[in-house]
Amino acid sequence: MVQVLTKVRAPARAEPGKARIAPKTELPLGQILAGDCVEAMRSLPDNCVDLIFADPPYNLQLGGDLNRPDGSHVDAVTDDWDRFDSFATYDRFTRDWLTEARRILKPDGALWVIGSYHNIFRVGAILQDLGFWILNDIVWRKSNPMPNFRGTRFTNAHETLIWASQGEKAKYHFNYRAMKTLNDELQMRSDWVIPICGGQERLKKGGHKVHPTQKPEALLYRVMLATTEKGDVVLDPFFGTGTTGAVAKRLGRDWIGCERETGYRDAALERIEMALPLDESALTTMQSRKDAPRVAFGALVEAGLIAPGTQLFDKQRRWTATVRADGSLESGKEIGSIHGVGKVLQGAPSCNGWTFWQITHEGADKPLDALRQLYLLSVED
Repeated sequence: MVQVLTKVRAPARAEPGKARIAPKTELPLGQILAGDCVEAMRSLPDNCVDLIFADPPYNLQLGGDLNRPDGSHVDAVTDDWDRFDSFATYDRFTRDWLTEARRILKPDGALWVIGSYHNIFRVGAILQDLGFWILNDIVWRKSNPMPNFRGTRFTNAHETLIWASQGEKAKYHFNYRAMKTLNDELQMRSDWVIPICGGQERLKKGGHKVHPTQKPEALLYRVMLATTEKGDVVLDPFFGTGTTGAVAKRLGRDWIGCERETGYRDAALERIEMALPLDESALTTMQSRKDAPRVAFGALVEAGLIAPGTQLFDKQRRWTATVRADGSLESGKEIGSIHGVGKVLQGAPSCNGWTFWQITHEGADKPLDALRQLYLLSVED
């Protein structure tokens, strides 16, 4: 059961010169702190969370309604929470929440923040001023972006994520091997092609979006798989409809949310209640050791087309394998990609895992390639 928390005890302060790590018993795990995010974070102890994922207001500065060429209205971001009187006001707000984020992060914790061209450069400058160290900027390239209806600018087809540690020499966590496995044994690049949130994943009420900027779960899945471990605490100061909480629950991470809007909190609670956590074996990820368009098997796992823990088998059912959270397979003592495990099991020089492995989908046995085609169709929609 998740709940909204409106009161928590005052944070325990560390002794001067010491980074006291707050025990989990002091934290409102699996709860949403209602109200202003800065005040909510001020109620938390120093050095208490492993990762912060922040999707702050973008300060879009929209002027008037936006309509399609056929005259229909575009459901854009016009909410009060995205309105600021000036850049200076937005900068003060950004500095306040980033200051609290820095305080509550553990010394080896990290920050992810996502934004558009309207705000990400201002956020990046401020987080650097506060002492954060940028590790990467990630371009989330939307495979199905909203077009520029007025035809006056380029289509906005991407958003930018900043991944930062507590300082230039600070330790941080990166599951390099899991990311490489997720990407079919190639190094994960800093440009991520992921569809925008849509279909059944998009929360709607009365035919309208519950939240105008709901992020796809695949995006949060990759962030958490890359930079956290099972049992880590992830905080989202702009919780919205709970994408961070839902993915954290799936991956066995603890979470804390901050959200001032009652409607968003209610939707998030309902959504997270329905999220199913992965079992222990599926949560285990790989340890360190061309066709166009190319699709990594891990992309299907991220997108939820294939759930970790799913059993795969060859056409003659001689071998079976279990899908793990990072897109690797486990068959007995063999662990690797869909191609590598298939090759070893057959004692063959190579293996096309897409055609070798079968999966039961909608009551019928199909090759993995059938689900790859479904994924490609969803990306193109």
